[in-house]
Amino acid sequence: MGRHTRALRSVGDQEAVVELRDGSDDLAKALYQEFGGALMAFALRLTGHDRQWAEDVVQETLIKAWRNADKLDRQPEMLRAWLFTVARRTVIDGWRSRSVRPQELEEIESDAIAVSDESDRTLAAMIVYEALQGLSPEQREAIQQTYLRDRTVNEVAATLGVPPGTVKSRIHHAVRALRRALRERG
Repeated sequence: MGRHTRALRSVGDQEAVVELRDGSDDLAKALYQEFGGALMAFALRLTGHDRQWAEDVVQETLIKAWRNADKLDRQPEMLRAWLFTVARRTVIDGWRSRSVRPQELEEIESDAIAVSDESDRTLAAMIVYEALQGLSPEQREAIQQTYLRDRTVNEVAATLGVPPGTVKSRIHHAVRALRRALRERG
């Protein structure tokens, strides 16, 4: 305890000294200052750019380094290799645990659950049916043939034995009457 270790690293043409004290908070700070940026970039790549997970990986890596301070080789290239290996293994463990555990879901309030309800659809069908009953039999037949049975104007004209222009006119007046009736019903 209390043993000081100096690690040399190259900065440009000069060598800088990183002083690391075993088992102290200074170790974590020094490691973060020296390797934090590169470690974060590495963790981001490994986690698919999940920033929160990458930050957790960096933190876990530095905690492991702090816990194993007495076992660390203090040469900068060895420290870097050790940190990157720990980070990679932490991410691998994370991937494995995510694949084994089911995906966590937020609890949904029972009021927010949408239940399939056909009442609105049924009510709308009843309103349309009543509006159709207000049309003349010829107009209703033209609407049913074109819109409900998906036939062309010419097909409807041939079926009813009237000119296509008459079918178009019936449809036009029927649609206007339906709009009016539906507007009145809200």
